[in-house]
Amino acid sequence: MTVRSNFEKSLVEIQQDILRMASLVEESIYNSMLSLNNQDVVLASKVIEGDDIIDGLKDEIEDKCITLIATQQPMAKDLRVVITGIKILVSLERIGDHAVDIARTTMCLADKNLIKPLVSLTHMAKLVQDMVSDGLDAYVQGDVNKARQMCDNDDEVDDIYHQVFRELVKYMKKDPEIVGQATYLLFVSRFLERIGDHATNIGENVIYLVTGEKEELN
Repeated sequence: MTVRSNFEKSLVEIQQDILRMASLVEESIYNSMLSLNNQDVVLASKVIEGDDIIDGLKDEIEDKCITLIATQQPMAKDLRVVITGIKILVSLERIGDHAVDIARTTMCLADKNLIKPLVSLTHMAKLVQDMVSDGLDAYVQGDVNKARQMCDNDDEVDDIYHQVFRELVKYMKKDPEIVGQATYLLFVSRFLERIGDHATNIGENVIYLVTGEKEELN
């Protein structure tokens, strides 16, 4: 097998590893919101425990990328492929961390009667999950247009975040006793908004990978 063939094989393996990590992160987002909606502390605990696996996988893949750069000294497009992979890893790890934040919020609210149905937060969560999925599809397909379309969902996520913020502030003004719970729900909306931002970063990295140009989608 030639040096070039070995390099390309390593790139394929790294991309497969990234997608494996992404699958765990997507599952973590879904389960964190499911645990919150159902006030399921057992599921929340699984999300929190699973973060160690995600972090370990991230470190393992990052080491592969660094080793590849050190041993193969890739140039131009090949180097962009490896660097983009590292940046996507960082975004995925941070998304996973925010899923853990939501799961920890579940622990804090498990014995509370929720002040309102979590309809807006559930919709927000669906949007950011779609954004993560779209960003990864764009990465696999090298699809710049799909990456750029992610900013539409990001705008909607931001709108819902501000709507939830205003609504919960009104609740707190009416009833000081629910300030604690409302604050936790505000945190959840913020965590989801940040997941959307990190998903958008994945889209920006895809554009850089394909075009060599840096483009902000936020």
